[in-house]
Amino acid sequence: MNLRLLHRVLAAAVFMVSLVIYLLTVQQSVSFWDCGEFIAASFYLQVPHPPGTPFFLLLGNIFSQIPFIENVGFKVNLISVFSSAFSVFFLYLVAVKLINIYKGSKPKNLVDALATYIAAAIGAFSLCFSDTFWFNGVEAEVYAFSTFLVAIITYLILRWYERADEKDNEKYILMIAYLVGLSTGVHLMSV
Repeated sequence: MNLRLLHRVLAAAVFMVSLVIYLLTVQQSVSFWDCGEFIAASFYLQVPHPPGTPFFLLLGNIFSQIPFIENVGFKVNLISVFSSAFSVFFLYLVAVKLINIYKGSKPKNLVDALATYIAAAIGAFSLCFSDTFWFNGVEAEVYAFSTFLVAIITYLILRWYERADEKDNEKYILMIAYLVGLSTGVHLMSV
């Protein structure tokens, strides 16, 4: 069996399951906390409470213009849905890389691959179904998008670690620096 294909299928399954779960449980309109402020500020491109979230608001404005959905609150809530699903996906990829680094090699047979990939999927689903993460993953808040940026930055760090001695490894460092800078436009948690 092709172990690389198995890894990709499980990664896609982790993403799809989490995406479907969040789509089924997303807030249909404005929820409590700062969500109404973020939705209104996204729609009208205004400034929410300090320190502001310009990148999140620009993305929210793009999502608020989806033509085939009527409720603006629902449209902006979709940012958190997709961000959370991608966070779970990248956590799966990070967990696989960390397990392989700990073991010192990639899986060589089906049993070893299943142990690695299932353990990583369990870890990713633990985040997916955790109360606080799920709560922020279905409403227009900056934490889901910020967690996504943290997850992709962590994945790129591990990717660079694997390729640090190869030519052109600087592209990972540049992308990490760019995403850290971009993440300040969402929430300072990413920094």
